[in-house]
Amino acid sequence: MISAVTKSQAIKRVSCSPAFRVARRGLASAAETKEADDVVEIVLPETSFEGYMLEVPELTYKTTKTNLLQMYKDMIITRRMEMACDALYKAKKIRGFCHLTVGQEAIAVGIENAITKRDTVITSYRCHSFTYMRGAPVKAVLAELMGRRSGVSYGKGGSMHLYAPNFFGGNGIVGAQVPLGTGLAFAHQYKNEDACAFTLYGDGASNQGQVFESFNMAKLWNLPAVFCCENNKYGMGTAAARSSAMTEYFKRGQYIPGLKVNGMDILAVYQASKFAKDWTVSGNGPIVLEYETYRYGGHSMSDPGTTYRTRDEVQHMRSKNDPIAGLKMHLLELGIASEDEIKAYDKAARKYVDEQVEMADASPPPEAKMSILFEDVYVPGSETPTLRGRVSDDTWDFRKNDFAINN
Repeated sequence: MISAVTKSQAIKRVSCSPAFRVARRGLASAAETKEADDVVEIVLPETSFEGYMLEVPELTYKTTKTNLLQMYKDMIITRRMEMACDALYKAKKIRGFCHLTVGQEAIAVGIENAITKRDTVITSYRCHSFTYMRGAPVKAVLAELMGRRSGVSYGKGGSMHLYAPNFFGGNGIVGAQVPLGTGLAFAHQYKNEDACAFTLYGDGASNQGQVFESFNMAKLWNLPAVFCCENNKYGMGTAAARSSAMTEYFKRGQYIPGLKVNGMDILAVYQASKFAKDWTVSGNGPIVLEYETYRYGGHSMSDPGTTYRTRDEVQHMRSKNDPIAGLKMHLLELGIASEDEIKAYDKAARKYVDEQVEMADASPPPEAKMSILFEDVYVPGSETPTLRGRVSDDTWDFRKNDFAINN
């Protein structure tokens, strides 16, 4: 449930002529009224959170209509982008692995709208939405998936290895991003930054030993680390209960406080993510979040997702728990947008993504030259004199920008 709230207006007195003071008062009053009208109060269901060794976030909080509308627009673009990936894969323009997040949009969008660009994010190979939300254009994400030079990794990374400012991937090895995320949290602490690291992993990765090693180090050093388990119920095709002796992933930190979140409700995701950031940067150390969510498709594009779950199960989640439909209902209830306006937003998102697909598809692949293989190993200007390739004869000379054996 959401209801509008109005803040009391306050006009700061200034030392100036009466006429100017009246004019300033009128401008301030109008601006403050507009700002107050933009504020809304969110009241979450009691089922939104479950805590472990901590008090759960407030179920009532204030945000703005502008923020809610932005989250809706972000979610419809990320879903359209993923649907475009689906079509491009089926058209054989995307090859190899491709893991989509259709149904899980509330997590990437909710987190990004709750934190700042100073915070760092790292996740698994289900990473397209995070890359976009961290600042990469849709065309750069799609171009990367199609192996084009204009992709975020210059066509070298594919679906699983995407990067953006303060976004450290897309990581293909199951669970390997968790110790890396712990390192990002250590860097924030070492540099005395008012920021934290969000490290995301799936329920399928939750039993990895390196996850628990990371928990231990983060707690020992009281790092600003937010460990986030995206529990979409299935690790590849295996139901969580078949692979995990305990499926309450938010309690897995043992000595680290945890919070379970309704990951299909972006309003709950936003509040929990904001709470987690505030918790860690306030010196409380790490926290473990479990976003309970659901993916509508299979594990990857090669998995139909119907051999280990029923179509009725998927349809039930789509019809009753869809994050986009849920936020749309709130926008209508609050009067932030009408049905026609929401249709216009949906149409604009579809048009934007279609245009981005065309630009990505028209971009060229990397040139067939050997120097490309040795790019991006070092930060430009910090290279070693030479770098060996597969065999000694493949040694690359950075000063010559050629193989060392070539004259």
